[in-house]
Amino acid sequence: MRRLVYGTAVRGVDVGTETRCAHYDGPTDVIALRLGCCGEFFPCAECHDAVAGHEREPWPRDRFDEPAVLCGACGATLSVDEYRDAAFACPACDAEFNPGCAAHYDQYFEGVDPAR
Repeated sequence: MRRLVYGTAVRGVDVGTETRCAHYDGPTDVIALRLGCCGEFFPCAECHDAVAGHEREPWPRDRFDEPAVLCGACGATLSVDEYRDAAFACPACDAEFNPGCAAHYDQYFEGVDPAR
């Protein structure tokens, strides 16, 4: 499934208007992440694996300054560094982001250890 969220295509399973999906549907699950393998946005790794048809690769470290995170609450795009520095809230609209996502950073961002 593909849904436009503020003009950005987000792929996944049951993607909602704020990027929530069949796997993560909580109030703070409002981001989509761009993956290095295809450059497309997905709400989560499970969505990528379900619909992409290829192996997942994280966003490359040498591109951390490019937009790789979409806020589903307002449509702002953030670089990896902006997202990680934002303290789990969108710097554009203050929507809260799920802090649990930090445990999976290594799946989305090359060379970034998950939070411990």
